[in-house]
Amino acid sequence: MSHSVDDAEQRARYWPVPVLRAVPAAVIAMVITFSPNHSAGFGLVLFGVFALVDGAVLAWGSAVRLPGDDRSRRSGLVQAALSIVAGIAALACTGLGLPAFISLVVAFALLTGALELSQGVRARRRSPFARDWTTIGGLTLLLAIAFLLTPPDYSQQLGGVEKVTGTLDAPIVLVGLLGAYLAIAAVFHLIAGLSHKWGTAAPAATPDGAPHA
Repeated sequence: MSHSVDDAEQRARYWPVPVLRAVPAAVIAMVITFSPNHSAGFGLVLFGVFALVDGAVLAWGSAVRLPGDDRSRRSGLVQAALSIVAGIAALACTGLGLPAFISLVVAFALLTGALELSQGVRARRRSPFARDWTTIGGLTLLLAIAFLLTPPDYSQQLGGVEKVTGTLDAPIVLVGLLGAYLAIAAVFHLIAGLSHKWGTAAPAATPDGAPHA
């Protein structure tokens, strides 16, 4: 019983963190979806803003909202620092185009994804957030793989039965992949955060002491 109480206390403190992490991911995903500009420079700006805000939220959440879990706190703070550095670098490199966009997103996704995944694996028997960290870490690593598998010189002329004119090139594909990743991450963060919020209440007990189903 004490374990469930501890879990409830942890959930009550930490649930705002994934909800707040969902906000920048959702906003940037919507900007990418509705913007006609999918250039590498614009992608760097959007990625930089996301990484800075997500890193700031993660730093606050790890430092303030993870009591009694020093290992996860340290791991979260390192991840937050990496995100903030990646965000600053992205905003500083907006004029360097596609190579900078690919390099920074891949470096960010590999480092933070591996860190969050390992944090979740290590915490799987002692933290109610282990599954969340593992899932987001794995999703972030998939972003790195998707970027690495997209040829930088990819270019496809549009046309055919749809009569759509233009060119589908690597920057458009990669910015779209970033938007898809952020949309999925936003939905997951929001569901996870609200699930933890709703899970903070201890289950009602029957007169014989057994919890209600």
